[in-house]
Amino acid sequence: MRGFYIGRFQPYHDGHHHMVEEIASEVDELVLGVGSAGDSHTKHDPFTAGERLMMVNNAVADIDVPTYVVPIEDLERNSVWVSHVQSMCPKFDVAYSNNPLVIQLFSEAGVQVRQSPMFRREELEGAELRERMVAGDAWRDLVPDAVVEVIEEVDGVERIGRVADTDANGDDDAGATTGTAPDPE
Repeated sequence: MRGFYIGRFQPYHDGHHHMVEEIASEVDELVLGVGSAGDSHTKHDPFTAGERLMMVNNAVADIDVPTYVVPIEDLERNSVWVSHVQSMCPKFDVAYSNNPLVIQLFSEAGVQVRQSPMFRREELEGAELRERMVAGDAWRDLVPDAVVEVIEEVDGVERIGRVADTDANGDDDAGATTGTAPDPE
């Protein structure tokens, strides 16, 4: 059985990794969708799709099931989002999500959806990690070591600081698109 899990992974953190490990224990193969693949260089989406692909690929390298990491660009129409995802990925049998809209869309499309308990959600959330980076607070212990390496390689903390300053006019997502399909964190 092949499972599917999507996130923006801005950045990929220990909560994502815990979920991936749980899913990997239930499936024979795993497809990881990197959502909002066309978005980058904003406070909400600071990392490029390529950088996030590196984060995820490097972080899941030791997982014992074949894993395919696929970029998924946003669509402006939720009604066709599932077919868009399916067209971009290897065929999968079950989708994993805790996002209510993602669950609804997959369910309406006839795709089995499973949920997993959140792992330390109060601190393991992309927005919290990005805020910590901007503030100069501890964040490295909340992401896999492989992700720290990618963020340091691309000067990600400096970038987040720059785009946070750019976005300081009160628009948290200046430059980001709105009204796009599900926004999995």
